[in-house]
Amino acid sequence: MIIIGELINGMYKDVAKAIANREEDVIQRLAADQAAEGANFLDVNTGPYSKSPKEDMKWLVESIQKKVDIPLALDSTKLDVIEEGLKLVKRRAIINSTNADDDKMDKVFMLAKKYNAQAIGLTMDKSGVPNNKDKRLELAAKILAKSIDYGLKAEDIYLDPIVLPVNVAQTQGAEVLESIREFRLLSDPMPNTVIGLSNVSQGTNLRSLVNRTFLVMAIANGLTAAIMDPLDKELVDASITAELILNKHIYCDSFLNAYRKR
Repeated sequence: MIIIGELINGMYKDVAKAIANREEDVIQRLAADQAAEGANFLDVNTGPYSKSPKEDMKWLVESIQKKVDIPLALDSTKLDVIEEGLKLVKRRAIINSTNADDDKMDKVFMLAKKYNAQAIGLTMDKSGVPNNKDKRLELAAKILAKSIDYGLKAEDIYLDPIVLPVNVAQTQGAEVLESIREFRLLSDPMPNTVIGLSNVSQGTNLRSLVNRTFLVMAIANGLTAAIMDPLDKELVDASITAELILNKHIYCDSFLNAYRKR
């Protein structure tokens, strides 16, 4: 499974402080720690407190790439901020993200084509987050079709069914899992699927347990990527074990260590 490390995000107070004060060592330590624990990409978000998001994005990308050689997922609601990062990345990036509105898709997929980037597609539109899998599937098909119009490959799109907190939207967990399973049927080769994992446990008392359980269930339904905390060892262990049971890895008694070494 593709792990997108979530920790370099200005919504966290320590990261916001590091961005504001240009504390490069803080950002580089977060980047190196996530990479060491198995992150395949690092999500990079300047956060809601940034006064100069374009300059902050440039500084974050440059700081991270001085320390680690790992692809980045550039995360912002402002496409000009994402483009500042795309100009600097050394490896192929993910744009995080577009929704299913035509104007937004056009702009994001033009940017993805220009910079040879992948993109996350959120299955929501101006009416908000769907409350059933059928509407999610309809929006996913629309996103995928539009991306193909721009010459992108299906496997370069990460379809996100949008996870909602279990404590306020309990019925949506099953809808998201079914959506993941059905998204895989939209094309051959299949698109990728991704979730923002920590959303499911937002506001709950047992966040790690909720995250871990939902991730395993999502993997069983075909999830290929998650924006998550790679420093949560039990969470990563659960994902490795889930894929082992699905016969994606060869068993040995030290399979966790073997997977990490690989």
